[in-house]
Amino acid sequence: MELSHNFAESSQAKSATTVLKQLMTAVEIPSYRALCRMAGVSEWAVKQLRGDRITQMRVETLQKLAAALQLPLTELMGHFGVIEEAASSSTQTADHGDRIAALEAEYQRLQTQLEQQETAIHQRFQQEVLTVIEPWLLQWPTVVHAVEKNPDLPATRLVPLVQPVQNLLSQWAIAAIAPVGSEVPYDPQQHQLMNGNTEPGKPVKVRYTGFLQGETLLHRAKVSPVE
Repeated sequence: MELSHNFAESSQAKSATTVLKQLMTAVEIPSYRALCRMAGVSEWAVKQLRGDRITQMRVETLQKLAAALQLPLTELMGHFGVIEEAASSSTQTADHGDRIAALEAEYQRLQTQLEQQETAIHQRFQQEVLTVIEPWLLQWPTVVHAVEKNPDLPATRLVPLVQPVQNLLSQWAIAAIAPVGSEVPYDPQQHQLMNGNTEPGKPVKVRYTGFLQGETLLHRAKVSPVE
């Protein structure tokens, strides 16, 4: 492994030396010492350049060498592969950033889709439960009203047992349109007449309460005109 590493370094150094010699020949600089004198740099600086260690050199030193070789600094760096490597690194960084952005966008899309699915499942579950308990839901408030008016009825003890179900309905934002036995202005959108006729706004008595879930009407309340 050490022999292979040394060979690689030697190959890179030879390549950098060849490049430097070609640049010197192009401007008729006969030797490395002559380059040092013309650029006003040390022999160590030229050795670094020949050793393909341009990235470890000071910018001021590179500017002096570029001037002596009659080249712009960027062109000198390009001859030794620095500009190409930087451009390649920039491209890779941009590609990496694009991939991260794409992954974040995909994650956000999946997160939104999952939340929508959870909401749909929750709503479907609520609907299925409401369908099952619908007969009880419509009758129970009337039973409770009857028990409140006559505490001696056997069903009195059952009322507290159903409180957990009523709590669940509250959590689902399900609320009665009006209490059983109450008198309210007739609203054909929320009330269903059990008998007789009346006009909107006229008083009616609630016989069986209806239910809303938020602003959605689940069942209209059954009412009768007040004589």
